[in-house]
Amino acid sequence: MPRTFNLPHFYHSPIISVVKQARRDTDARKRDLAPTLLNFGPVRFKIARHFGFCYGVENAIEIAYQALAENPNKRIFLLSEIIHNPRVNENLRQRGVQFLMDTAGTPLLPFDILMPNDVVIVPAFGTTLEIEKTLKARGVTLTAYNTTCPFVEKVWRRSEEIGKQDYTVVIHGKRYHEETRATFSHAQAGAPVVVVRDLEEARDLAKVISGEADTEFFFKKFADRFSPGFDPTVHLKRIGVVNQTTMLATETEAIANLLQDTIKTVYGEAEMSSHFADTRDTLCYATKENQDATLALIADGGDMAVVVGGYNSSNTSHLVELCQQHLPTYFIRDADELLSPTRIRHLELETKQVQTTEDWLSMDPKTPTDIVLTAGASCPDVLLDEVLQKIVKWFPDTRSVEEVLEPFL
Repeated sequence: MPRTFNLPHFYHSPIISVVKQARRDTDARKRDLAPTLLNFGPVRFKIARHFGFCYGVENAIEIAYQALAENPNKRIFLLSEIIHNPRVNENLRQRGVQFLMDTAGTPLLPFDILMPNDVVIVPAFGTTLEIEKTLKARGVTLTAYNTTCPFVEKVWRRSEEIGKQDYTVVIHGKRYHEETRATFSHAQAGAPVVVVRDLEEARDLAKVISGEADTEFFFKKFADRFSPGFDPTVHLKRIGVVNQTTMLATETEAIANLLQDTIKTVYGEAEMSSHFADTRDTLCYATKENQDATLALIADGGDMAVVVGGYNSSNTSHLVELCQQHLPTYFIRDADELLSPTRIRHLELETKQVQTTEDWLSMDPKTPTDIVLTAGASCPDVLLDEVLQKIVKWFPDTRSVEEVLEPFL
């Protein structure tokens, strides 16, 4: 029986939560990736089989609200955003939680204001050993309300294990993303570490491993992405690949395969286990499920895709990347970005800028509009409800919510 979490009531939704529960009841083994169709008549929504709050996110939110309930007379701080969703973080701010840093690690409040009696919550991404040491010196404990995702901690443990076997840890991630900063810190405590952002950078690393490129090339290409004292002539002979859990799982697998093939070419298949550590068990199942469900959603087709999530959410941005390869895609934070049936405000991934697009919504009275709808792992179901209901109101003669949900009850 999967664990259930005690989340605030305002994160539950009257539409999406019903659909999710119905899919769980009919497909407990999660084998059916086909999207759910919500047919409102002139507009139809194709909902991904997997999306929204994952285990790690629900765990983090439960712990944060537990901290509030158990410490009514104490100051409560978060090291940074609990997860990458503005609604969730704002709800915590409204309840008095103070944020010590932003997502880039820039201080919002000085650590010297902290007292031993204060409650400090560690976000789902975890934190660095350096920050842990700094706070411990001030008498602040981080163990009581540590919301670090169990799958992130699994990556840390695996990094430690292969480090003890003299492997170098190659992290597939965004170097200054909170999770990768934390993983880098934990990994470098016991092993040399280098970060690769994508498959292209992995190819550059492969050139160094094979001898096609020299150390000067390495230090130029991977400046600021390797641990102190890193020697590519020594530390790239034995490697293992782990990832930032919110990256594209297929890309992590491609990077691992590329580097494994390079090692095989250099040292021979018989010596593979001496030079390449098998770390496939560190991939986050929830990230993989959401990405696989998005691919199934795309394959089912639609007029456009709407992806809901925080604009700084890595896992959400990868769902957007998948969708925009096949159909017009709009990455929105919440229903407020739906300005009108003709105007939508959304994040453009390539420029990282929020822009407004005109004539985004097809409303042909002769043909139903099919909207592909999904969300990142840090997005509450209620935000999808708000998006869906706002769009439905723009179409005339739609079926009622009760009628549409009848097959799921």
